[in-house]
Amino acid sequence: MFSTEQSCWFIRKVVCWRAVASIAWAVLLLLPITAIFVILSRFSLLHPIQTSSECLSFLTCASAIFSLILMCGVIIMVGFLNLEYYTVIPTIACSKMALLGQLLHPRQFVNSLAHCIMGIIVAWCCAGTIGGRYETIGSPCTQGDGTDSSPQMCLNEYHLILLLAGAFVGFSHSLLGVISNINYVSFHTVQQYKYLRFKGSLSFVVKCSAAQALYSVRNYIVVYFFLGYIPKAWICKTLNLHLNSSVHPLDSIAGLLDLSLLYHQWISAGFLLFTWNITLLLFRIFVTEVYSFPVQSSFTEEAHQCLPKVLTDKQPMILKFLALQDVALLSQQSPSRRCEVFSLSQPGGHPHNWNAISKECLSLLTDLTQRLVAYHDTVATNGRAKSLSTGSDRKTSSETSFTSTPEDLMSPRPTLLLRTPASVFARSFVGNPHSPLTAPFTPDLDSPFSSPALRRLTAPLDQCSPWFGMVQSPHIMRRAPKLWSTPTDSEVNGSPPASPASVPSPKQESFKPSRLALFLQNRKEQLPEASSQALFADSQAHIWALEGLSYLVQASFSEDQFGVVQTTLPSILGCMLVLQEAVDRHFKLPHASSKPVRSASGMGDSAYKTLRFALRATLKTAIYRITTTFGNHLNAVQMSAEHRKRLQQFLEYKE
Repeated sequence: MFSTEQSCWFIRKVVCWRAVASIAWAVLLLLPITAIFVILSRFSLLHPIQTSSECLSFLTCASAIFSLILMCGVIIMVGFLNLEYYTVIPTIACSKMALLGQLLHPRQFVNSLAHCIMGIIVAWCCAGTIGGRYETIGSPCTQGDGTDSSPQMCLNEYHLILLLAGAFVGFSHSLLGVISNINYVSFHTVQQYKYLRFKGSLSFVVKCSAAQALYSVRNYIVVYFFLGYIPKAWICKTLNLHLNSSVHPLDSIAGLLDLSLLYHQWISAGFLLFTWNITLLLFRIFVTEVYSFPVQSSFTEEAHQCLPKVLTDKQPMILKFLALQDVALLSQQSPSRRCEVFSLSQPGGHPHNWNAISKECLSLLTDLTQRLVAYHDTVATNGRAKSLSTGSDRKTSSETSFTSTPEDLMSPRPTLLLRTPASVFARSFVGNPHSPLTAPFTPDLDSPFSSPALRRLTAPLDQCSPWFGMVQSPHIMRRAPKLWSTPTDSEVNGSPPASPASVPSPKQESFKPSRLALFLQNRKEQLPEASSQALFADSQAHIWALEGLSYLVQASFSEDQFGVVQTTLPSILGCMLVLQEAVDRHFKLPHASSKPVRSASGMGDSAYKTLRFALRATLKTAIYRITTTFGNHLNAVQMSAEHRKRLQQFLEYKE
C-alpha cells in the first residue's frame, strides 16, 4: 500500500499539466473565435467596407479587451470544471428516478449555478460586442404626455433578454451534460496526433454548437413568453428602472418574432457553446494522450511509477485506464518492452513483472465474469428458478454457471430460491407489504393497468369447472404463465405444490394505490437497455486487458526465453473461455443483442453504448489469436473437459 503522495503523483505531474495545456490552447483560440463573432454580429452586406473598418476598430478598443479578459476567465473556469467533473466510466441511470436523482444532486446544483453565472458573463460580453440597442441595461426615456414628460431611466429589454438567454443556455447545457454524459472521456481506438484529432473534430463541434444553440434559443423563447415578466419586474424594482411604455414589450409574439433579435440570440448562444465545447474537446484530447510507463526501474523511489505497480492502483481511474492502454500498446508495438515483461528478477529469478501484469488482467476479467453471471442469475431468477445439476458430483453454483452446456440447460433440475439483490433491481410494491423483491418486469395483478386476460390466466380454477382436477394439456388450454412466477415455499422445501382447491384465493384488499404512488413506481422501474450498458460501462479496461494478454501470449511463442508465460497459460485460456460463455449467455437476453442508435446531436460521447459489442468481438479475436499461434500445442495444456471442448471449436474455426 503506497502513501497518498505516491498514489496522487499522476494527478499532480500528468493530469493537471495536461489540463493546463488544454486550457492554454483554448485561451489562445479565443482571440480568432471572438474576431469571427464580431464579424458575424456587426458585418453588413449593404455596407461591407464601413462595417469591416468598424470591426477592426472595435477589436482594438478598451471595451473589447476587457470583454476578452472576462472571456479568458470564463474559459479557465470551464477548464477547471472539466477537470473536476470528468470521468472515464460513464454514469448510467438505470431508471428515470435515478436520472432525476442525478439532476437534483447538490454537486450538480453547484455545477448548474456556475454555468448560469458564466452564461450571464458571456452574454454581457456579447451584448457589448454587438452594441447598438443591446449595449446597456438602462436607457433614457420620457414618461408622460406633453409638457409633463420628464426624462427617466427605463429598462432596456433587449439587453435583459440577451443576459437571460445566456443564463438559460448555460443552465440547459449543464443539464444536458448530465443526461448525455458530456463529462465522460472515452479513449480512441486509433491513435492520432493531437493536431489531427482536433482538426478532424472541429467541424463536428461547429455543427453541434450551432444546432444546440438553435434548440436552446427556441426553448428560451417559449419560456420567456410565459415567464418573462417575472425577471423584468424584479430587475426594474431592484435597479429602480421604469418600463418604457412607448416600446413594444418583448414577452409577446410580435416582440419575440423580431428576426434581428433571434439572429443575435442564436449567434451569441453559438459563440458561448462553441467556446465551451472547444475547451472540452481540447481537454479530452490532452487527457487521453498515451502515457508510457516504465516496466521496471533501478531506483526504489520510482517503483510506484512502474507499470506493474500502477496497474494495482484502484484510484484514480484515469491512471488505471492509461496503464491498461499502455499494456495493450506495448504488447503490440514494443519488442524491447515485451522483453522486460518476460524478464526474470535478479537475484532470485522470479517473473515479477509478468506475474503482476497477468494477475491484474485476469482479476479484471474474472470480476466481469462474476458480474455477468450474477446479472444473468438475477434476470433468470425473476423469470424462472435457477437450475443446478443433480447427482453425486454436484458442482458449485459458479462452476455450474461457467461450464453448463445447452444439453445441461435443457435437462430437468430441482429449483433453487434466489432473491433479487436490491442493488441490481430495486422495486417497492405499494399494495402488499409482504411481497418479495422481484424483477422490474413482473406484472402487478392488482394494478389498474394489468390486462383482464392476464387476470383470467392467473386466477385459480373454479371447482365447478370441467377442467378442475384434470391433467390439462397445453394444446387444449393455456397454463398460467410461469415465466414471471416466483418459487413458493413448497417448491423450495421439495413438497409437491398444493392443488387449487386447497389454496385459498387471496382476498382483495380494499386499499388502492394512489396515482402518485403508481407514477413513482413506474419511474423506479429498471430500463433493460440501460442496465446492460451499466454492466459494461467500464469494459474499455477489459478490452485492453484482453488485447494485452493475448498479444503477450502470442509474442511469448518466440520471445519468451524463460517460459514464464507457459505457467499461466491454462489460467489465461480458462478465464477467457469462461468469460466467453458468460458473454454469450448475456447476449441471448432480448435487450442485450439490439444495437442502440448512436446519437451525434451533442458533445456527449455515446461510445459506451456499444462497449459490450466491442468486448465480445475483442474476446473472440483474443482467443483466436492464441489458438492460431499455438495450434495443436494447446492440446498439452491442462484444462477441464468443457474448456477443451470449447477450445476445440476455436481450433477448428467453428466458433
